[in-house]
Amino acid sequence: MENFKRILVVSRDTKYCKTAVHYGVSISSKFGTDLYVLHVIDDSIGLESFQVGERQKDLLKIKEELTATIAAENDKGLKVKELMKEGDPATEILKVVSDEHIDLVIMLAHEEGHLEHFLFGRSNDEIIRNMPCSILMVKKEPGPAKDAEAKR
Repeated sequence: MENFKRILVVSRDTKYCKTAVHYGVSISSKFGTDLYVLHVIDDSIGLESFQVGERQKDLLKIKEELTATIAAENDKGLKVKELMKEGDPATEILKVVSDEHIDLVIMLAHEEGHLEHFLFGRSNDEIIRNMPCSILMVKKEPGPAKDAEAKR
């Protein structure tokens, strides 16, 4: 781990991105690295105009929670740089990795659902194939199996 000096956590404003940020904070704190959190906003298929009501409120709440987490870590002395980019996720992530000389990228495995996979799954494949550094793919914690729970 001593080779990692700069870690990038990719956030796409889903509720599970907080898990990826917590991984980044833990690893960065333990090994004394710089931590970057990148929020990527992709509206390539025009969904931004449809994000109204509860969905938009949820996204704003998640963004506020992530920003608060980052602020708290900065207050504790962990150097966290928050970045916001808009565009194609693969392009923007790879550009930040190059510009900021990132050694490790932490991102979600995106298993939340069919729509999420449709929107982000292909860009994850492209990012993985083109990434010039190591990648840590974070999966959300699995819940209890329904069958096992029912047998108890």
